[in-house]
Amino acid sequence: MSPALMTGWVAEVPPRARVRMIGVVYLLYFLTAVPGGLLMQQSGGRSGSDAAATGHAVLAHETVFRVGIALGLISLAFYVALTALLYQLFIPVNRSLALIAAFFSIVGCAVQAVGSLFQFAALALWGGGASLSGFTADQVRALGLVFLKLSGQANYIALVFFGLFLLLIGYIIVRSTFMPRFLGVLQVLAGVGWLTVLWPPLGNTLLPYMEAVGILAEGLLMLWLLVVGIPIQRWKELATAAGTFFHT
Repeated sequence: MSPALMTGWVAEVPPRARVRMIGVVYLLYFLTAVPGGLLMQQSGGRSGSDAAATGHAVLAHETVFRVGIALGLISLAFYVALTALLYQLFIPVNRSLALIAAFFSIVGCAVQAVGSLFQFAALALWGGGASLSGFTADQVRALGLVFLKLSGQANYIALVFFGLFLLLIGYIIVRSTFMPRFLGVLQVLAGVGWLTVLWPPLGNTLLPYMEAVGILAEGLLMLWLLVVGIPIQRWKELATAAGTFFHT
């Protein structure tokens, strides 16, 4: 389905159901991203700096590694859909900021997808067999680890864009008048947390806390949209005042 057709289809969905749809897509993202991350950890694809040990661990859990990558890519697809839905939800508040936020999120998803290609490259090197006969075993293992580390760096870069996305989304929520401000404040805190990766010494130190705040912020936003929803009449008034293209 093209973006134009998707936009037209979503616009025809009643606003209340559209809000629930955002919550459902958010839930599907969590249900794929969290297991995907856990499987990657279990496979050994995120551990250590020993090329031989890392390559051996990944090949010993190759299926787990592949499923982890697949779930990560599926979760990215859900996040792209979520970005489009949140953009439509927040257009009545500030169209320009909603568009910029969506741009940052899409770029973050694209960078993270490139990181997945590096993971596949590492796996191809470690399991390449005769096709890599021109390289020594140590060279193959080392190159595979380089690709795996490049994947990790891509994820850090993606976090910067997701941090900017959450900062803008948080600000929009605070200004929205149809969602509680504490949800917006939590998104801003999560966004600031992700931006600390720009200074690795601080980012690495705060990583466990950043992850906790990020899960709390986005998890509560997901639950609010899924369970509570928003005052539709207030949203319609804002949409009408903003002159959006939604069928309200």
